[in-house]
Amino acid sequence: MAAKKMGRPTDNPKDITMKIRFDQDSFEKMKKCSEEMKISRAEVVRRGVHKVYDDLKK
Repeated sequence: MAAKKMGRPTDNPKDITMKIRFDQDSFEKMKKCSEEMKISRAEVVRRGVHKVYDDLKK
């Protein structure tokens, strides 16, 4: 077996993979956010989760 490839060390590893489905409108909005903010689409989703979670506390 091959040894596990070492990448850049991180304090917050992204080791969970998730497959989701979008309608066209939601996908276009997420894609536009990604392009405007110059972040990955995954990061847009992560920030969205944090924003919704924070709203629950209010």
